[in-house]
Amino acid sequence: MGFPDRIERTVEIAHPPAKVWAALTTAEGLGTWFGNQASIDLRPGGDAEMKWDEGHQANMRVERVEEPEVFGFTWNIYGLPDDDPRRTYVEFTLAPAGAGTRLTVVETGFSQLPDEVHSVAFEGNTKGWAAELGELIEYLDAV
Repeated sequence: MGFPDRIERTVEIAHPPAKVWAALTTAEGLGTWFGNQASIDLRPGGDAEMKWDEGHQANMRVERVEEPEVFGFTWNIYGLPDDDPRRTYVEFTLAPAGAGTRLTVVETGFSQLPDEVHSVAFEGNTKGWAAELGELIEYLDAV
């Protein structure tokens, strides 16, 4: 029996796609709603990094940039050592929805993990995306 491999969340955001795109793809945006500090080289193959005040860090590789509709990256997997080469793929898809945006985030790649890591990573990121998307909306409402 296989493990769940995919986390998917869709939210309706009362802001235009261009504003949501900037929040997802700029160091200022990512470093405000997602982390506490960020850097990003917004091109396929570019590096991105997020840091949190608690000492956590995420190293990302930009994989897909189709402005203003699709942004994708790979990043290290929660629960594995930082030097582990396995990654999950995260993709944001933006679509106009009236005056706002329908944002879908999909993260895949969890089925590559052993039992003891899978549940920690999958459950942690499932809860994490729910919280982070709420923080994205709060950020957009404030700017």
